[in-house]
Amino acid sequence: MTTPNANLPSHAPMQQFAVSGNDLIVGGMPLSRLAERVGQTPFYAYDRELLRARVAELRTALPAEIKLHFAMKANPMPAVVGFMSGLVDGIDVASAGELKVALDAGTDPREISFAGPGKRDPELRQAVAAGVLINVESFREVDILARISEELELPARVAVRVNPDFELKGSGMKMSGGAKQFGVDAEMVPELLARIGDQKLAFEGFHLFAGSQNLKAESICDAQQKSYDLACQLARHAPAPVRFLNLGGGFGIPYFPGEKPLDLAPIGTKLAQLGEQARRDLPDASLVIELGRYLVGEAGIYVTRVVDRKISRGQMFLVVDGGLNHHLAASGNFGQVIRKNYPVAIGNRMNSGNHESVNIVGPLCTPLDVLAHRMTLPSAMPGDLVIIFQSGAYGASASPQNFLGHPQVTEIVV
Repeated sequence: MTTPNANLPSHAPMQQFAVSGNDLIVGGMPLSRLAERVGQTPFYAYDRELLRARVAELRTALPAEIKLHFAMKANPMPAVVGFMSGLVDGIDVASAGELKVALDAGTDPREISFAGPGKRDPELRQAVAAGVLINVESFREVDILARISEELELPARVAVRVNPDFELKGSGMKMSGGAKQFGVDAEMVPELLARIGDQKLAFEGFHLFAGSQNLKAESICDAQQKSYDLACQLARHAPAPVRFLNLGGGFGIPYFPGEKPLDLAPIGTKLAQLGEQARRDLPDASLVIELGRYLVGEAGIYVTRVVDRKISRGQMFLVVDGGLNHHLAASGNFGQVIRKNYPVAIGNRMNSGNHESVNIVGPLCTPLDVLAHRMTLPSAMPGDLVIIFQSGAYGASASPQNFLGHPQVTEIVV
């Protein structure tokens, strides 16, 4: 077996999947055979061994005392969550629906945290009943949790999600600094902590999440240090010792030309330093990092089949049977300001020598339904399989699958 050509100019190098002959190998199986096994296209496929290897890589690079949580919003497929639950130390959820999936997967409720800026009363009630840690994001939530705790005669476990006055520099999506819907502004947290103490909720710690999709280790280390320092300042106002400190995540994966994988070594060194500081400053606290995309993104591919091949005013178009309805991010409509091509290949013609410039478009009646624009790829015909790499995160669940009434996408773990 060989690995795919790492020098393709159209996207970041993709080397995690092997190639045998013309077929990409996914879960130890040639893609052509896997497509027959699935029985339909389009589909997402997630490779168990790549998921396992990513967690192992992190365990090696990071200090042993750092807890690793999976942010399941990145990929809430139950089979993925069940598999990841056995590899990580905890699961972070963002709705009652995700909470059910995490509990069904057998995750220890003590290692589940629940974040989100608009938790409804019934969701908070479910979370208290389940015994999970609730990341409080407003004064309203404190008062509701106090009432629910009294009614259920159960202590509500809470941490405060803090909106700091800094952001994760260079992140693809900034989630802190300035006016945000997430968490409680740092300057208001002492008042919130007093309210938590008055209401006799079970305070456990803090949650800070500055941003996501960052490939600069120095920026991540800077945000972690600032988050830790802020947590120590706020801990002076806390009604109980800090037992839980979620420093967020932000670890990115490469998608586009010129992007390189994140260097974990400096991050491991920084977290070791913070662990040493915490033993002195916050002796009861567990330090947690929360990762979603970084854990699952590179382990997944999206597979769609060529339906038609046509030329329009000198440009070649490959029309495939799935598009932005299944993979909104690859179409450039999920956070990109300027559309860029995701890594794309013809999965059953990986070593073909005959290349051409093509546009790959989905079946939807909208000009937004573009999966690749003027990419140089092996010549493909109807029936061939187009694959999109880096598709293990924010894929099926982040896409408008009911748009225009096309069939839902299938997901498998192999």
